[in-house]
Amino acid sequence: MTPVIFKYEKGSRTQVFAVFPTLAGDDDPETMACYAHIGQHGTAHMAYVRECRPAPTSAYIPLLQELQSIGYDDLVIRSRMTYNDYRTRRDFLAQRNT
Repeated sequence: MTPVIFKYEKGSRTQVFAVFPTLAGDDDPETMACYAHIGQHGTAHMAYVRECRPAPTSAYIPLLQELQSIGYDDLVIRSRMTYNDYRTRRDFLAQRNT
């Protein structure tokens, strides 16, 4: 199962992106993988994600369908990040870098 959180881009009322809080974005454990219609896969910093408003179901359904169409069929929709998500990313990076 892959947790996913849907947010509006900062300052936007229409642009939705998906954040995968347990998947590392790069070598910094404070970043996580993300996905948007435009730009597709990318990296988001925890601080940025916290500044973004949650997207309601009606706003993120098209993005969810796009994710499912490219193989994300085990998504678990969540509303917030947890400290355990951070630990999962940190531990993954520690193992990868040993």
